[in-house]
Amino acid sequence: MNNTASVVIIGGGISGCSIAYNLALKGVKDVIVIEKEYLTSGSTGRCGAGVRMQWGTELNCRLAKYSIEFYEKANEVLQYDGDIEFKQGGYLIVASTEKEDTQFKKNIALQNSLGIPSVYLSPKEAKEIIPHMDETKIISATFCPKDGHLNPFLATQAYADAAVRLGVKFMKYTTVTGIKVENGKVTGVQTNKGFISTPVVVNAAGGQSKLIGGMVDVDIPVYAERHQILVTEPVNPIQNPMFMSFSLNIYCQQTPHGSFIMGRGDANEPRDLRVTSSWHFLEEMAQSCCELLPLLKDLRVVRQWAGLYCMSPDRQPIYGKADQVEGFYMATGYSGHGFMFGPVTGVVMAETILGEKPSLPIDKLGLDRFEKDELLFEPSVV
Repeated sequence: MNNTASVVIIGGGISGCSIAYNLALKGVKDVIVIEKEYLTSGSTGRCGAGVRMQWGTELNCRLAKYSIEFYEKANEVLQYDGDIEFKQGGYLIVASTEKEDTQFKKNIALQNSLGIPSVYLSPKEAKEIIPHMDETKIISATFCPKDGHLNPFLATQAYADAAVRLGVKFMKYTTVTGIKVENGKVTGVQTNKGFISTPVVVNAAGGQSKLIGGMVDVDIPVYAERHQILVTEPVNPIQNPMFMSFSLNIYCQQTPHGSFIMGRGDANEPRDLRVTSSWHFLEEMAQSCCELLPLLKDLRVVRQWAGLYCMSPDRQPIYGKADQVEGFYMATGYSGHGFMFGPVTGVVMAETILGEKPSLPIDKLGLDRFEKDELLFEPSVV
């Protein structure tokens, strides 16, 4: 194994691979990515894989817009031999309450001011986009045709392959057991396969991020929360966009292969590292789907699974360095949206680590915002 590195990244999901690629692109060749299992074995490989620009805060809109514009050209930029399977079928996001409808009008004004081509729709107009939707359950909707869905496994592999060509090393099936700090500075990472001397460690460990932070006595205010998803048998194309509702608690997307992927949130989900699945989720998910998209009631469920959301107090990412420990950086707390922010995460984190001005202003997403009580709450989350 390599005994030294300029940067060690903990986590082999989309964030870790994107950061590694962008560092190498800027000339940092001796980067090591440590992953405890296989690439995408954590949250990335268990996500719903939807990407959208329809957010309620300016910063999230800009982060998502940057990432989606990259995904549009990712095959070419990353020189990927395959296809990341980016399908821009749009997101139809529906409102079922007056409060939500008011927020949607604000969201559209914000999004349009940033160049996001979203539109506000009546229930009748929304039904023209998804004819099998029960429009009597909603009062309005928004739609952006550039939102979509892509393959998280292939997108991450595209980043990893490009990073390897630039000299990045990947240590898979390797567990980080400790991070060495001397005189307030990171000096290395201990793994079950040996010690790596390094002055920079990036915590991109998703649901394990709090544990990694504890290794350097940095208290990251995040927790892991189980979120479940199911997938159905594949059928002929009948739904182009993602159907989503925050208040009705559902997202449902037909993939390019014909299967429907759907999920929902649950405030009672355990806050630990379990990724088991439950009968309760299956029952609640089926009920929501059949009420809102009744045509799908006869679809057979193939399987269900769970992944971890790494939740931050304001549902916004945590980017940047820890002031308490020199050389310790964080890219975490995405609250379920890490995959869609993957491209921009790699860029702004590489720039931050190298002391450059980030392409997008992420200073408000630092760890210190929690101490300052300067949280940025995102209203548009499932």
